[in-house]
Amino acid sequence: MSENPENPENPENPENPENPENLENKDRSAERSEKARQAAEGQRTEHAERAQQDGQAGKYVYDFTEGNKGMKGLLGGKGANLAEMTNLGLPVPPGFTITTEACKVYLASGSEPATLRREVSAHLATLEETMGKKLGQSDDPLLVSVRSGAKFSMPGMMDTVLNVGLSDDSVAGLAQQAGDERFAWDSYRRLIQMFGTTVLGVDGELFEDALDEAKRGRGATTDVELGTADLKKLVKAFKKIVSREAGRDFPQDPREQMDLAIRSVFESWNTDRARLYRRQERIPGDLGTAVNIVAMVFGNLGPDSGTGVAFTRDPASGHQGVYGDYLQNAQGEDVVAGIRNTVPLADLETLDKASYDRLLEIMEILENHYLDLCDIEFTIERGTLWMLQTRVGKRTAGAAFRIATQLVDQGLIDEAEALRRVSGAQLAQLMFPRFDDGAKRDLLGRGIAASPGAAVGKAVFDSYTAIKWSRSGEKVILVRRETNPDDLEGMIAAEGILTSRGGKTSHAAVVARGMGKTCVCGAEELEVDTKKRRLTAGSRVVEEGDVISIDGSTGRVYLDEVPVVPSPVVEYFEGRMHAGAEEAGELVESVHRMMAYADRRRRLRVRANADNTEDALRARRFGAQGIGLCRTEHMFLGERRELVERLILADTDEERDAALGQLLPLQKADFVELFEAMDGLPVTVRLLDPPLHEFLPDITELSVRVALAESRKDANENDLRLLQAVHKLHEQNPMLGLRGVRLGLVIPGLFAMQVRAIAEAAAARREAKGDPRAEVMIPLVGTVQELEIVRDEAERVIADVERATGTELKLSLGTMIELPRAALTAGQIAEAAEFFSFGTNDLTQTVWGFSRDDVEASFFTAYLEKGIFGVSPFETIDRDGVGALVRSAAEAGRATRPDLKLGICGEHGGDPESVHFFHEAGLDYVSCSPFRIPVARLEAGRAAVLGA
Repeated sequence: MSENPENPENPENPENPENPENLENKDRSAERSEKARQAAEGQRTEHAERAQQDGQAGKYVYDFTEGNKGMKGLLGGKGANLAEMTNLGLPVPPGFTITTEACKVYLASGSEPATLRREVSAHLATLEETMGKKLGQSDDPLLVSVRSGAKFSMPGMMDTVLNVGLSDDSVAGLAQQAGDERFAWDSYRRLIQMFGTTVLGVDGELFEDALDEAKRGRGATTDVELGTADLKKLVKAFKKIVSREAGRDFPQDPREQMDLAIRSVFESWNTDRARLYRRQERIPGDLGTAVNIVAMVFGNLGPDSGTGVAFTRDPASGHQGVYGDYLQNAQGEDVVAGIRNTVPLADLETLDKASYDRLLEIMEILENHYLDLCDIEFTIERGTLWMLQTRVGKRTAGAAFRIATQLVDQGLIDEAEALRRVSGAQLAQLMFPRFDDGAKRDLLGRGIAASPGAAVGKAVFDSYTAIKWSRSGEKVILVRRETNPDDLEGMIAAEGILTSRGGKTSHAAVVARGMGKTCVCGAEELEVDTKKRRLTAGSRVVEEGDVISIDGSTGRVYLDEVPVVPSPVVEYFEGRMHAGAEEAGELVESVHRMMAYADRRRRLRVRANADNTEDALRARRFGAQGIGLCRTEHMFLGERRELVERLILADTDEERDAALGQLLPLQKADFVELFEAMDGLPVTVRLLDPPLHEFLPDITELSVRVALAESRKDANENDLRLLQAVHKLHEQNPMLGLRGVRLGLVIPGLFAMQVRAIAEAAAARREAKGDPRAEVMIPLVGTVQELEIVRDEAERVIADVERATGTELKLSLGTMIELPRAALTAGQIAEAAEFFSFGTNDLTQTVWGFSRDDVEASFFTAYLEKGIFGVSPFETIDRDGVGALVRSAAEAGRATRPDLKLGICGEHGGDPESVHFFHEAGLDYVSCSPFRIPVARLEAGRAAVLGA
């Protein structure tokens, strides 16, 4: 057996790590590593001063020794962190970075900056000198990777090309230097495949089909099983595909390969998938991407080589430990793409203990340096460890909260920094429901818990169907063998993502975590057939359209719908679970602590938009400090609608007074309950502000009813009067018609009745030893004269109630600023108002000239795609337009009345980015729906520490 050349223990076997030739190659790799380290050390001193000058005019290329982690805007996240690791003395392959400024010039002009080629040539010459070989030289080629790297991480959205420099001439030289012909041809086929797809625009499926055909011919299941002869044939097939599809041969000139790859990376900034990802993640579109040129190190040189991704903490849970994926005899893209299933990183200890121990040392160095979870990409080349990338890792919402508090406990960060590490969007994710543990469940299979949450939907097998069905109102789960960047739009549309391949570092897992989507990866026992549009679990088949449920916290996949229950975080906010209770767990404790940090730091108070006792009590449990908007029009629906119809139809003062008299006790009872629920906290009651048509029957429906009754000679007098009133009050644009303060001026006694109900309710609560703090808000004011008329009437009513009850009420009178004219004349309006509450929903409509109900469905998507909006102005405050009016109105109002209270009651009050704007604008409080109160509290605290 010892004479068998295939015996792994045979010293002559090329795959045996103890083979003398392999030992020699390993020594060569180690020598190269030491040479590169010494060269980098020498250059670091030389470039130390220049490294601080990140804005040098006309400088478009930086060596890794010249940068640092603070230069992400110029060098991109990848380039800045490669430079930082180089500065730390870690084993980084030498290279250089082309700046984002060069990309911006290319995108604006269609050509590279005039000096770029010369700068690249100079840095390439330095790299060649360092490595002792030239790009693509025939006997010993220098190969490089060309990678994108924007300021903000955009996993898989832009282009990467590996093994640049290989050609028909140099592939033999690579084989000779590596002592491995199979490796050389495998690297060459990878280059042609990546270059053809990303640079020349060839359909990637054509290469995959050819690869699958080669595997079938060999009877292989993975590409690793293909031999040298197979790979040579594959290279020929790939070159034919390129020639046929791209209309040109695969370039043999190494420098042409590199230049075309650089240009491709620039252009990838504006691909559809990159734009879509930026919109999803709210990344500005004008940043551009840097390009990193890095000397290749190879993980596909045999069993003593490999590639992997490591996390210094679990990105799913935040727990400390050894987390990540490793793949022997592979290049980095194999791990990220999820094409081959990896082994847990801990297995590396058995495979290569020296590299494993060194990796753990580096992980500790990086976490202590960045003071955060680090996401690391590495390659082992014949026993030599190389660091290819690090960044502050994306993590799930739960992990973000746990890690922040862990780092506080370790003394690495303070509570202010902890607040910077979490977000309101992450807190909102933690409030989503989870599967009911007690419910009956039909387990289909298990995978890797890649991104937590409970997702239920119909199984779909491609992005197009996911988008189509989602737009039709269906909830879907996107099922794929593995995802790629072209699946992004389908991933956004889906409730969750399920893949049969890949691990926690695959494309599906990384993107899902970034978006807060539920994801289960690597469910190997589930066979996914995208062509037949089904997945198979043993003898069971799930067809497209069948409902499945996926649990991203456990990795389990279930058939049919599994019921959900409130998350433990919601149970905590509801007061049904205490943070210190055993069942609460580490997550609830972390949320509790972060909320305490935020409440201690924030200046903005947080109120609720609540119209009834149930919402008010929930808001109080969730931490509301009052009600910022009670919409009284919601109190007139249902059975009370008839009373409003009588008020509208009243022809005489007596009829109108009778209708108002019936409404008064009902309104008073509403306010008594509300003031009791919010005892001791302010309650801002907005007087009636509906378009009047909301209280009247639909004109078409009523006309038909009257016509049918007349045809039967059974006409109803009330219906006839109502139809006449509807015709009389019919408006082409009711939202800009008879509503708000105009309604109070046109219908005598309406606002007076409401003010009396508020005052009498407050007096009743005083008598019951309560502490009501009512504020009366007059809506839709456009001029101070409107406000003065209503205010005078309100003051007379309040004085009447005070005399009748012998109670001093101290009710505040203010207005809602929701029209541009009100904002522009805020100084005048403040003379008659004790507070302003900005109604940003209507203010956005009137500033933009948008009817929200109409435009969001008609052209907002096109506006987002064309980059006119980064995000809907109804979702996040338009700082330049609406925001400018809020700022100027606040300043003018306080110039007139220094003690003017300022708040906001539009739904922007619960939007994280908007909360930061309102903090900056000097408002006193934000008000939002009860469920969004914890998010607003957290973001108000974050705004305080970020602005400090």
